[in-house]
Amino acid sequence: MIKKRTQLTLFVDQKNSETIEKVRREFNSKQYHLIKSHVTLCRDNELDNISEAIINLRNLNFPAFNLDFGSVTMFSDGQGMLLPVIGDITQFVSLRKYILEGIISSPENLAPHITLMHPRNSVCTDEIFRQIQQIEFPKTLAFSKISLIEQQDGNKWQVIEEFNLISLRWLPHQPERS
Repeated sequence: MIKKRTQLTLFVDQKNSETIEKVRREFNSKQYHLIKSHVTLCRDNELDNISEAIINLRNLNFPAFNLDFGSVTMFSDGQGMLLPVIGDITQFVSLRKYILEGIISSPENLAPHITLMHPRNSVCTDEIFRQIQQIEFPKTLAFSKISLIEQQDGNKWQVIEEFNLISLRWLPHQPERS
């Protein structure tokens, strides 16, 4: 029987992911080969009704947004390492609520982050942690699209469909004409 997982994710733009991907490639090559650096938006257990989520995504009218990242942090009893989102996550939370509308009445609080070392397939030591702490990672990343991704039998994640967020351009204030 094929084991399939489906998630919604915010991939880090390629031009901003170089440092992150270098660390992932060196210290967690298995995860690096399974999926590019990303922030998980909705986990597979939240997407049991994927057809409703897709309808919500196709009707999406939501602006692109930025997330600010803090210093590397160990998790899972020191076996994993991540870049946590710090500061305002209002847009992230609102986007999750919109997508899960009609599916989950009260979505769980998901702490947005980028996993550098996944404890399932890497081992983070104190020495590795100190080494990675010295690396300068991007402090702010912009996200302009949502990717529906799927993994079968633990193989590489595949993008199934993408949904663009609205790019808002700054326009100068125009005085009203009388």
